[in-house]
Amino acid sequence: MAETITSPAAAGSWLRRHRGLVVQLVMVALAVAFLVALRDRLPDLGAMWTAARTADPVWLVLVVLASAGSMAAFARLQRRLLRIGGTRMSLRRAFAVTYAGNALSTTLPAGPAVSVVYTFRQFRRAGASSQLATAVILVGGIITTGAYTVIGLLALLADPRARGPALMALSVPVALALVLLALCRHRGTRTRLVLSLRRIGGMILAHRRVAPYADRLREGRDVLRPSRRDWAALVMLATLNWAFDILALIAAARAVGIDVAPHGVTLAYFAAQAAGSLLPLLPGGIGAIESSMAASLVAFGATLTPAGAAVGLYRLASYWAVVTIGWLAWAALQEGPRLSERTRLQLAAAGRAAMAGLTSVAFITPYTVAPAPRAQPRNP
Repeated sequence: MAETITSPAAAGSWLRRHRGLVVQLVMVALAVAFLVALRDRLPDLGAMWTAARTADPVWLVLVVLASAGSMAAFARLQRRLLRIGGTRMSLRRAFAVTYAGNALSTTLPAGPAVSVVYTFRQFRRAGASSQLATAVILVGGIITTGAYTVIGLLALLADPRARGPALMALSVPVALALVLLALCRHRGTRTRLVLSLRRIGGMILAHRRVAPYADRLREGRDVLRPSRRDWAALVMLATLNWAFDILALIAAARAVGIDVAPHGVTLAYFAAQAAGSLLPLLPGGIGAIESSMAASLVAFGATLTPAGAAVGLYRLASYWAVVTIGWLAWAALQEGPRLSERTRLQLAAAGRAAMAGLTSVAFITPYTVAPAPRAQPRNP
């Protein structure tokens, strides 16, 4: 019998094509090995389970509602931007696209890039032009990043230990702004200053790495013309996106009896987000987010076992449940590999049911819930 021999070139080509997946699996294996090596220093799983099992059910309900509210706010933000650009999308479909994009982003190798492409295609399917779809993704990201930064700064200013360094860091741009305002009082100086800033800005925008994004933002400015009311709604939704997610963590901490100040929980949340971003190859920041969040809660006065239980409850609602719903939504939107007709219809029905349940409890929307379009069978 002939023996199949794989050439080194073919093996190298396979590794190049799947290097993201390989690195991700290696990172997960290292994380598991790390947990096994430090198992004696980790909180007792039995004690964590007992703490979670005896958690206050009222706070647990709030964890679930806050997690759903966070996703709902982001779905509404993107839907509002689409509507400003002249494209209407039902709330249920906006929810499905948001959950599916989140699932792709947090579970696949190069997930954020895959999620952006997927969301772009879904906006195009909804009738948006390529310029509008790009603008919605870019502007939505800018607004949510701005809200994220402001909330983080407020949390730093609220903490007595971090207030001093935060104020020192803020004093530099504030002093610079005051100097510029003083210079702008003189017409000649103001004119020279404006010309200099325009020249510097033009040089930055003309840079080969910045120019493509600048061009897309200019296109977005042409297709998106938000009114003051629209800007207020967009900023509110971006703020609610983060505020609800932080509220979910606060509720999880309260559920297991952790009495840490809200600004302390908020700083623990931001520390975990930073840890997850430092290890982007870990799907959903698994391991990095949990360990950093629990350690931060302990630093603010919580004991280790309840902190681990609180983080587990929070991640169960804000990551695992959201990812599960996201893949159901992905199936409902008829994306991915070919499945049998019966399996596909069952997954689509489950996805539509999940979206219907989420939109029925979405209590902060000013819009009417519209039924999602029925899934049509794919042509073979």
